[in-house]
Amino acid sequence: MTYRTYEFTSSALFSRRVLTAGGIAAVILFAGCGQSAHDAGKGPGGMAMPVTIMQVKQQRVPAMVEAVGQTEGSREIEIRARVSGIVQKRLYNEGETVSAGTVLFQIDRAPYEIALDQAKAALAQEKARGEQVQREAGRMKLLVAEKAVSQKEFDDATSAVKQSEATTMAAEAKVREAELNLSYVSVVAPIRGITGRAQRSEGSLVTAGTDSALLTTLSQTDPIWVRFSFSEGEYTQLHNGAKKAEVRLVSPDGKVIASQGKLNFTASTVDPKLGTVQVRAEFPNPKLVLLPGQFVRVQVLTGEEDAFLVPKAAVMQGDQGRFVWIAGQDGKAAPRPVEAVAWSDSNWVVRKGLSVGDQVIVDNLMKIRTGAPVQPHTPESAPAGAQPEPPAPDAGKAGAAAAKKAN
Repeated sequence: MTYRTYEFTSSALFSRRVLTAGGIAAVILFAGCGQSAHDAGKGPGGMAMPVTIMQVKQQRVPAMVEAVGQTEGSREIEIRARVSGIVQKRLYNEGETVSAGTVLFQIDRAPYEIALDQAKAALAQEKARGEQVQREAGRMKLLVAEKAVSQKEFDDATSAVKQSEATTMAAEAKVREAELNLSYVSVVAPIRGITGRAQRSEGSLVTAGTDSALLTTLSQTDPIWVRFSFSEGEYTQLHNGAKKAEVRLVSPDGKVIASQGKLNFTASTVDPKLGTVQVRAEFPNPKLVLLPGQFVRVQVLTGEEDAFLVPKAAVMQGDQGRFVWIAGQDGKAAPRPVEAVAWSDSNWVVRKGLSVGDQVIVDNLMKIRTGAPVQPHTPESAPAGAQPEPPAPDAGKAGAAAAKKAN
């Protein structure tokens, strides 16, 4: 057996040591990178993220249907001039509340006073002519009995009486028309309501029957109406409980701003383009808290139903709709699409998507990722020094893709 002896120079040994050290550094660096990717979504030190959870349970909550509506006056009237003429006076303050019968504008009355005098003169003339033909017909009646005049002359005298009576009636109608036109020079409010901006100023010429005749608007806001629409499914739910439905208006922060509303109109057809049913509700508005044209949230309560109450902060909005983060039995976070239908105080009413006992995460929502390990705890058993993190307005973007995948 032959043994071979290998000799290494000092430079070769040095090169081997450099390669060995570089390999070890690469392994350490690779391990470090792998650990960073593995620990994404964990808490400090690679530990599971501590999160506060709420174990949901089903309970009886008000069954409601919610929609966005727009207010409008229960009566909205265009005040128009009914006769032509020059506007002489505006007798109201724009935006004030006026009673029915209040004079709003005064149109020049001189031409209509003259027209009334002319109509009265024509009536007097016709009455005088009627008296004349009546006397003539009376004489003809005596003469025809004595056969002093022909029957034709008597018939003509009788017809003249009837024609005079008809002409007198027409003259009387002309007088009433002139009186009516004269009354129209005072433009009055037909109902009690809030006046709008004056469309014509003093000195303007208005022409009845044209666009220039519009002087202002009048809106009755007590009661006030709210117009909104429901989908076919929501309308079915509303129709089943319409007799005992309670309608209220809610502000953006969830506070009730108007209650005691009642439905006063429901369309009998479905809009073929939108697939919705038009609905209208009426609310008392004595203090004019609501103004026509406002957009409001409408809640129609039709009874009670079984649902889950979830804090508003826990319900996120993604591309595919609303969702919540669930702490699973495997200790990892996962998004769960839910059907949140309305607000109840500080909670969302969730009708679908949750089961009894689900652990809904209510804090640290910005740091959670799908599959990230979490350490759930109840608010009472929160770790020392733990600070719940309120979600930012766009906190749901991080889980939107995950919620889309879950759908």
